[in-house]
Amino acid sequence: MNYRSGKAEAEEVVAGIEANGGRAAAIPGDVSEYDQAVAMVEQTIEELGGLHILINNAGIAKDDLIYNMPPGMWLDVMRVNFGGVFNCTKAALSQFMSQREGAIVNISSVMGERGWTGEANYSASKGAVNAFTRCSAVEFARFGIRVNAVLPGFSPTEMVAPLLEKDGGKGILKQIPMKSFAKVEEVASAVVFLAGPDASAMTGSLITVDGGVSTQVGVGRPL
Repeated sequence: MNYRSGKAEAEEVVAGIEANGGRAAAIPGDVSEYDQAVAMVEQTIEELGGLHILINNAGIAKDDLIYNMPPGMWLDVMRVNFGGVFNCTKAALSQFMSQREGAIVNISSVMGERGWTGEANYSASKGAVNAFTRCSAVEFARFGIRVNAVLPGFSPTEMVAPLLEKDGGKGILKQIPMKSFAKVEEVASAVVFLAGPDASAMTGSLITVDGGVSTQVGVGRPL
C-alpha cells in the first residue's frame, strides 16, 4: 500500500489486511518521481518477498476552464495521473519480465474517453493512461504481462466531492442511466477481476464501471 502523505490511512488499510490473515506493508513514495517509484518497488519486494500485481491508482484533479487555467496546472495533473502510471510500470517491469508473469491494472476514468466542462487537464491525463494501457499491453504480452484499465464514472470519493457540492449530485444523477453512483467497492471488484486468473485472456482492455453514463450523449456538465 503506497502513500505520499496519508500515512495513517495507509496503515489502517494494512491493519485491515493483516486482520484478515494477509501480509501487507505501508510503502512511502511520490509516484510522480521515477526514483521514488523504483524505491517503492524495491522496498515491496524486500519486505513481502515478491511482486506480481501492480495497481496504478494515484490521481489528482485541478479543475478549471481552459481559458482560466494557469499553464502549470495541466502539467501538475499530468505528472501524477499519467506520470505515476508510467513511472510505477517502468519500475516494476524488470521484476515482471524476469519472472515472465505480472498483472497491471490502471485506474483511469470515463473522462479519458469523453469530454466534460472544466476537466480538460484531467481528461487529457486519463486519455494518456488509456493509450498507454493499450500500447504497454502490446509490448509486454510476450513476457506474460497483462495490462488493463478500469474506467470509473462518478464514484463518491474525495476527488469527485467538489462536483457534488452544488446539489448533492442530483444534476449528475439525472444523466446516469442507472440513476446511481458507482460504489467504490464495485470499482474495486472490477480491479480484482482484471488482476486475477479469471481475466487471463484479457489485456489492453478498458472496462467502464459508470452506471451507463458513457453510453449516451450528455450535456457535459451538471444539469
